[in-house]
Amino acid sequence: MTANDNLGDQDDASSASSRRSPRLRQRVAWMYYAEEMTQSAIAEALGVGRITVVRLLAEARAMNEVRVSLSRDVAGLSRLEIELQKAYGVGEAIVAPLSSRQADPRAPIAAAAGEYISAMLQPDMKIGLGWGQTLDRALNFIVERQVPRLSVVSLVGGVTRARQANPAEFAWQFARIFQADCYLIAAPAMVDSAATKRTLIERCGLGEVFDFANSLDAAVVSVGSTVPNSTTNVFGDISEADQAALRARGVVGDILFNFFDVDGRLVDHPFNERAMSISIATLAKTPKRVLVSGGSDKVEPILGALKLFRPTVLITDEATAEALIARR
Repeated sequence: MTANDNLGDQDDASSASSRRSPRLRQRVAWMYYAEEMTQSAIAEALGVGRITVVRLLAEARAMNEVRVSLSRDVAGLSRLEIELQKAYGVGEAIVAPLSSRQADPRAPIAAAAGEYISAMLQPDMKIGLGWGQTLDRALNFIVERQVPRLSVVSLVGGVTRARQANPAEFAWQFARIFQADCYLIAAPAMVDSAATKRTLIERCGLGEVFDFANSLDAAVVSVGSTVPNSTTNVFGDISEADQAALRARGVVGDILFNFFDVDGRLVDHPFNERAMSISIATLAKTPKRVLVSGGSDKVEPILGALKLFRPTVLITDEATAEALIARR
């Protein structure tokens, strides 16, 4: 068997896998027919073999996804995804369709996130999880299965007053679905001082969880806003007066109670020293970083998060995607 034969076998395996990914097939078709990219250029951009591109194009035609052009809905979403990737340097953008501009985007984003996360998980993976109402809803769209030696860690402490969307509960339920080990930060999301935070980490057994976060394969987070009905305000320990003070300092949102401005800079405020969460600097080094968020109140928070967290994958809705592209 020659080297070329080996490459052919590898490409056959890649092709077999890609048949299970309608999104990849549609993306290849869009890039070839709408952007008029060569097959070699598409292969290089997507990290697949040229033979895989040829076969995906053939499959798209055989499945009537390509006639003269892509179907209107598919083409529209593909356009938004590609424009987001180009505008913000995101490796992959997934845009969930909305039934109307007035529709609540959390359910469709949650469905897209659940599908993506289900396909992403692999044996021996270490995954860190944020929290939020959209991520909590994603549990309903995750395919239950056993993933051997999967480890799950909650990236933020528990919210003591919450009845739902609690970070610890979300991580635990996620781990249960996949029969995985689960690591929790057994502390409130916000403590009274930076000194208390250091004590809990260094002397109360939480150091192991924080050390674990240095070797994550993937991190999935959402972004909070500073509007009165935000998850941080409703379920956290941040009062409306505190929210107003944060807004006065230019804060537009938070990731795991780390507050930042629209330019992606952590704001100099004691809250950022008191948050019982894995640092953004640590998460930014994680190989796969997934940001799941959308809605009219999340445009500026997402803009800041794109610069601060630097996600490799962005999952949002089409109205938010259009707003983000308009702000570029």
